[in-house]
Amino acid sequence: MVVPELRPWQAAKPRVRKIAGAVRPRLARLATATKPQVTRFRQAVGPQLARFTRASGPRLATLVRLPRASRPRGPQDPRGSRTLRTWQYTAGAATAGLALAAGVATAAGPWDADGQRTAERDRAAALERPGGADHGTGSGTAAQDPAAAPSAGPVLTGLGGATDTVKSAPTANATGTTGDDAGASPAALTDLLGPLLDAPELGRTRTAVVLDVATGKRLYAEGADTALTPASTTKIATAVAALSALGPDHRLTTRAVLEPGTRQVVLVGGGDPTLTARQDPGGWASLRTLATETARSLTERGIRQITLSYDTSLYTGPDLHPIGVNDNLARVSPLMADEGRTDDSVSGPAARVSDPAADAARKFAAFLTDAGIKTSAPGTAKAGRRAGTLATVSSPPLSSVVERMLTNSDNDIAEALARQTALATGGPAGFDGGAAAIDARLTKLGLPTTGASFHDGSGLDRDDRLTANLLTALLAKAADADLPGLRPVLTGLPVAHFTGTLTSRYTDGAAGVVRAKTGTLTGVNTLAGTLVDRDGRLLAFAFLTSDTTNPQEAQEALDRTATALAGL
Repeated sequence: MVVPELRPWQAAKPRVRKIAGAVRPRLARLATATKPQVTRFRQAVGPQLARFTRASGPRLATLVRLPRASRPRGPQDPRGSRTLRTWQYTAGAATAGLALAAGVATAAGPWDADGQRTAERDRAAALERPGGADHGTGSGTAAQDPAAAPSAGPVLTGLGGATDTVKSAPTANATGTTGDDAGASPAALTDLLGPLLDAPELGRTRTAVVLDVATGKRLYAEGADTALTPASTTKIATAVAALSALGPDHRLTTRAVLEPGTRQVVLVGGGDPTLTARQDPGGWASLRTLATETARSLTERGIRQITLSYDTSLYTGPDLHPIGVNDNLARVSPLMADEGRTDDSVSGPAARVSDPAADAARKFAAFLTDAGIKTSAPGTAKAGRRAGTLATVSSPPLSSVVERMLTNSDNDIAEALARQTALATGGPAGFDGGAAAIDARLTKLGLPTTGASFHDGSGLDRDDRLTANLLTALLAKAADADLPGLRPVLTGLPVAHFTGTLTSRYTDGAAGVVRAKTGTLTGVNTLAGTLVDRDGRLLAFAFLTSDTTNPQEAQEALDRTATALAGL
């Protein structure tokens, strides 16, 4: 949708107030309707909920506070001190959000400690084994391997439902209203979303699609097939492509090998962007553990001194992203520890080392020294085919890696998964090869890629182009009950006011209801994800904008739009 001239916010205020008044009672009814589901949830998953509450106490406390007074704005703000706040669209949305989350969790089944639904993982293992080359092998420890299990119900059962499918939105009749509520009709959606998407904060060009996940029917569209710069919502496409090519149980392995007849040890990068050198690995593959096991193997062979090399031949092409040196992304290498970060951070922007592979090799050498093995200064080399394995460490399953990428909007993981997708499909593991592999996988899945253009896996490249139609189709594909291996695309989406890049957003409404991937570049703001409406129906949505001038105001406008949709 191209807007020829910006529409003043003041002129749109009466319509927005009208929308707010319509949404508020619906959310109140939603809170009442979901009480039985919440009761069943407490009975079914009480212990798990107790652990979650202890871990998330501060955020839950924030959710149950009464709406706060409007923050004062400076005189330069044209909206003044009585600016409509998000909570005005969604009175009671915090309670409703928790109720909805509880109801969906009840339908989904038990939770693992890391938040991955056990039922979904078991179902994926049962239906899709063996999948990728490393599925089920882990690091060689059988106890760590995901076990096959009988099929379990999918995660997307509607609230209160007993079937394996999601409820669909009501179908509009000839008058434009629905049999049980006019709120979900195309006309009502247009009335709801039109003025919100016309907000001047959203720049000159905006596109949007709302999709009923159960039926695949498009409920709202504006510029659906217009390709815009997607920013980090590109990661949704990367996640779908990687999971479809490799499978959810695939693991990325880092090896230490010994060249035959020599004392040359080669540290071989396997493309694991989550490899860590920290004292506490937090469940990720540990470079320290690899060094300890390597030292043990060398000692058993009577070797106490080695020549150390490292192998980065898995990837091809340039390792520097077209944006250049940037705190949002390290040089892309199949061997890195802690994403080459120079501080203790685990996500977000941070200064990076100039050569992540050399940095990881130096740390590995230090750990070997601590374990009693003398080493040379590490240099580059390619491991020979006859080299014998001394030790390996492997990442968690790809499902967990994808969830971390989406929740934190992790660019390093995204670029690694693009290359892994290329390798799985026989292509070159570089920026171009990864982009081509993503496009090819989505086309193979039958997704609407017309107009799409990929240049990386992270969305940092401003030449990337996606449509709102494709983004919602990706989310619907991830919800397909016949493709449980794609479910981490949904479970990894940040949860409003709870996790990842949405932790500090939706503080006044729709907390726990909206799950969405954010996207931000200069002049670009996007949001794509899922939400559950007041009747427990799952909707996928995508909002893309360009030529925005204030990223904070653009984010708030997108959040208002998603919040209003959740109250429909």
